[in-house]
Amino acid sequence: MDRNIHISAISYYLPAYVERNIDLQAEYPHKVNADIIEKLGVKERHIIPKDLKASHIALLAAQQLLEETGFDKSKIDAIIYCSEHHDYVTPPTSCVLHGELGLSKHAGTFDLTHGCSGYLYGLALAKSLVSSMGMENVLFLTASATTKYIDPANLSLRLLFGDAGSASLISASGENTFGTIGNFVVGTDGASFRKIIIRDGREAYPLTETSFEEKTDQFKNVYTERGLYMDGQGILLFILKRVPQLIEETLAKNNLALEDIDLFVLHQANYFALEYVRKKLKLDEGKFFYDMEKLGNTVQATVPIGLKDAMAKGLIRPGSKVLIAGFGTGLSWGATVLTF
Repeated sequence: MDRNIHISAISYYLPAYVERNIDLQAEYPHKVNADIIEKLGVKERHIIPKDLKASHIALLAAQQLLEETGFDKSKIDAIIYCSEHHDYVTPPTSCVLHGELGLSKHAGTFDLTHGCSGYLYGLALAKSLVSSMGMENVLFLTASATTKYIDPANLSLRLLFGDAGSASLISASGENTFGTIGNFVVGTDGASFRKIIIRDGREAYPLTETSFEEKTDQFKNVYTERGLYMDGQGILLFILKRVPQLIEETLAKNNLALEDIDLFVLHQANYFALEYVRKKLKLDEGKFFYDMEKLGNTVQATVPIGLKDAMAKGLIRPGSKVLIAGFGTGLSWGATVLTF
């Protein structure tokens, strides 16, 4: 049965502390300049406290959504938690959040360990739960606390990443606030998984004393094997090659042409990469939504935050078609079209 599966609500939470890139420029004048900041497109970022769980900002986003909408939480049939940061090895963090939110014991729980493409993967799972399992409402949460894993001396990453939590309600009935969910395109290049990695801390590489020893990459960026490593040049080439193809495939999957899309809300990887994609597709600036200036790259949260902010700015109207896409860690990618 074809159901009108849509995103009925989105909320997000930003940690209070803000780190400004202009301050890092003043602190590291020989390593950070205005040109670098301009290419990244990031002026400031919200940073999670070191002693706060990533899942807590997802919890705060969920509580905010329930408060803003007045939605009856007893009607939530499942909760999905998507993050690279989990409370325990077991149980799943979605189970912990289920208890903290006081959801019905009939509600299912799902954990996803996904990064930059995580919102698209979670949204695809949520749609499938409603479509194939007869659920009515799925609460989909994301949490990014990437800054906890960035060495303070690694300025290439520190200038880019911020933290955020998001909450989305996917429903089969009620108000279609954030678009009917279209067909998905997803993909993976698992052979390139090392290009973005926190290597140590799980079964492949348990923590040892050497996990915290500082190393430098070919560009003299500092990292540890317990912290985040990113092959920036490799990821940029991946985005430049893969994302235009992803957009073309998504349009075809939804029987649409490029000119049918009113707005593109893509994962906010960095300004330079997105501008390349926009220009390659020969799209006007107004067709691409940029939201990274005061947020940075918030990983799974960039797309839902972008949708919420684009709606608030009047860029999305009834009848709009919005293409959303995520790409990165894995390496993986995903996209779909929302119809408002």
